Amino acid sequence: MAVAPRKRPYRTGLQAAGAFSSGRSHAAYAERAAIAYCLTHLFGRAEAAVKRLVILSIACAAFACGGALAKSPHAGLETRMIKALSAEEIAELKAGEGMGLALAAELNGYPGPRHVLDLADELRLTEKQRREVRALFDAMRSEAVDTGERLIAEEAALDREFAERTITPARLDAATRAIGSIAADLRATHLRYHLATRDLLLPEQVWRYNALRGYSGNSAPMHHHGGHSGAQ
Repeated sequence: MAVAPRKRPYRTGLQAAGAFSSGRSHAAYAERAAIAYCLTHLFGRAEAAVKRLVILSIACAAFACGGALAKSPHAGLETRMIKALSAEEIAELKAGEGMGLALAAELNGYPGPRHVLDLADELRLTEKQRREVRALFDAMRSEAVDTGERLIAEEAALDREFAERTITPARLDAATRAIGSIAADLRATHLRYHLATRDLLLPEQVWRYNALRGYSGNSAPMHHHGGHSGAQ
C-alpha cells in the first residue's frame, strides 16, 4: 500500500509575517534591555560619584567653617606691648586727642576748642575769642596729655601683672579701679573744656559751628545761659 507523502504545513503570508515579526520583537526587546542595563549601570556609577563629591564638599566646608569659627577676632593682638591699647590709641593718648570722649557735648551743641580754632575764620571769631579759645585748648591738651600718660602707665602695669603671672584678685581690683578713675578724669577733662568753650561763643556762632560740622537737627540759634565774652 503506498504511503502518501507528508504534507508540509502551509503558512499563510500573514502567519509567516507574524512569526518574522515575533522574532524581530524578541531581538528588539533584548536590545532595549541591554541598553537600559548599560544606562542604569552608568547612571548608577555617576550618581554614586556625585554623592561622594557632595559629601566631600560638605566635609571640606565644615572643616573650613570650623577653622574660621575657632579663630578669635583678637588673634594678632597678643603682639601688642600693652594688650588693651592699640598703637594708635597710645599715640592719641600721648597727644591729648579727644578720642570721642566728648561726644556727649560735641553732638549736643557744645563745641570743642580745637575745632572752634580750626573754624575761626568761618565763625568770625574776634581776636579776644581767639585768644581765649586758644588758652582753653592749650590747657585742655596739657591736662589730657598728663592724664593720658597716667592711663597708659596703669594699663601697662596691669598687662605686666598678667604676663608675669603675678596678678591676684586684690591687685586686679586695685588696678581696674585706678584705670577706671583715670579714664573718668580724662573724659571729664574733655567735656569740661567743651562746656567752657561754648560760654565764649555767641549763639549764632554755635549754630554756625554745628552747620559747618554737618550735624543734623541744627535748629535756629537760641540764647543760652552763661556769659559770652566774645560779644564784648
